[in-house]
Amino acid sequence: MEKARENYISWDECFMRMSHVIAERSKDPSTQAGAVIADKNNIVIGLGYNGFPRGADDSSFSWDREGDFLDTKYAYVCHAEENAIYNSSKQPHDCKIYCTLFPCNECAKAIVQNGIKEIIFENDKYHDDKVWIASRKILDSAGVKYRQYISDYTNSKNPN
Repeated sequence: MEKARENYISWDECFMRMSHVIAERSKDPSTQAGAVIADKNNIVIGLGYNGFPRGADDSSFSWDREGDFLDTKYAYVCHAEENAIYNSSKQPHDCKIYCTLFPCNECAKAIVQNGIKEIIFENDKYHDDKVWIASRKILDSAGVKYRQYISDYTNSKNPN
């Protein structure tokens, strides 16, 4: 009798890879972010990437990072985490969310308000910026767990 394969990927690896794949849908020239929400049975219930609101003509907006607020992407872009929540097939209560980037304070509020219990993130490049300090304060106060996971997929793309 043949035994089951032993070198299969973990759920963390699977969902983090998926967050990278959905991030490739982003048209943002500088940052492609992705998020996957999975329930307690490891069933995906939501996917999201950073982009302009559904139905908005993206040629009407700038992807600029600097300048007057109204002339930058920051006034208009929906983050991957909030899009994953908006796109969920059911209420994400007691779920976990996998993110390519650590969630900002606005996404942290949405995560808490929707009852997501755990965040698994890959990159925390903005760790010391005030927005992300506020995010961790919100998450800690609400008892949302978070941990870093570095995907094998990411390591294979960036071997240095």
